[in-house]
Amino acid sequence: MKKDDCIFCKIANGEIGSDTVYEDDMFRVILDLNPGTKGHMLILPKEHYDDIYELPDEVSGRLMGLARKLACAARKGLSADGVNLVQNNGEAAGQTVKHFHMHVIPRYADGSEPIVTWTPHDSDPAEQKELAKSLSDSME
Repeated sequence: MKKDDCIFCKIANGEIGSDTVYEDDMFRVILDLNPGTKGHMLILPKEHYDDIYELPDEVSGRLMGLARKLACAARKGLSADGVNLVQNNGEAAGQTVKHFHMHVIPRYADGSEPIVTWTPHDSDPAEQKELAKSLSDSME
């Protein structure tokens, strides 16, 4: 269901104009207005889901197939050398719009700054085993 006060619902459903790359019954793909790189796209479900925790399996399955097609289009149509798929959930993870969306960010081998980074840390083997068990036991 669409939310009346959600900007991404309005864009996904054509109420607000956008530079649309692709559209079907479930998604609209637009160019990001503040792109990280040339060709930066957003995949927007037409139905409103706040985040990945609300996303039905059927939608997430179709989403990944679409993301692959868009990555291939970026490589073929824009001569991208790679692509980042970025999806943030919750304020702590950098989510700024409470409507599930995935960024498809073409990458170019021109020395530009990385968009997705983190600092690797050493891991403790015993803690890794505990974490793996806790996560495994928590899967739905």
